[in-house]
Amino acid sequence: MKKINLIVILAILFGLALYIRLTPHPANFTPLAAVSLFAGVYLPKKWALSLPISILFISDLFLGFYDWRLASVVYACFILTALMGIYLKNRKNVLTVLSAALGSALVFFLVTNFAVWALSSWYPHTFSGLMLNYTLAVPFFRNTLMGNLFFTGVLFGAYELVKVSMPSLIKKAVK
Repeated sequence: MKKINLIVILAILFGLALYIRLTPHPANFTPLAAVSLFAGVYLPKKWALSLPISILFISDLFLGFYDWRLASVVYACFILTALMGIYLKNRKNVLTVLSAALGSALVFFLVTNFAVWALSSWYPHTFSGLMLNYTLAVPFFRNTLMGNLFFTGVLFGAYELVKVSMPSLIKKAVK
């Protein structure tokens, strides 16, 4: 990939995700998972893995940091989403990309809410407390799912549109 094209792609993805994360939006309706998935599919591995962490860290500088244990779980979920994209690099089609978008939302919901239950005092450390935690998190899951599907459709759809309408641009930018 030409260096200038890589920088442009990274800047667009970084700017989009950072802007939306820092401006008012429905809770958990962000492009971060879609950006992580897209980066995994189309960018070199080192950039695919560092992009979500960079976006989270920079935005946390403005939004404020929270319990490092919970934050590390959130960061790990987005790295996992980028790894899903890396796995799909040579297997991508509409079904696999949508499955990864759905799967990453489900993993994020299950893992981060389990971490909230296990690492905080917000819920009783009982099975009932865990179920209460998951129940109260359902509206956030809906937004995560909708955000993942919407932004994955936008990013991958825009890429495919550019690939069809300006194929030489894509061949130079992304391998």
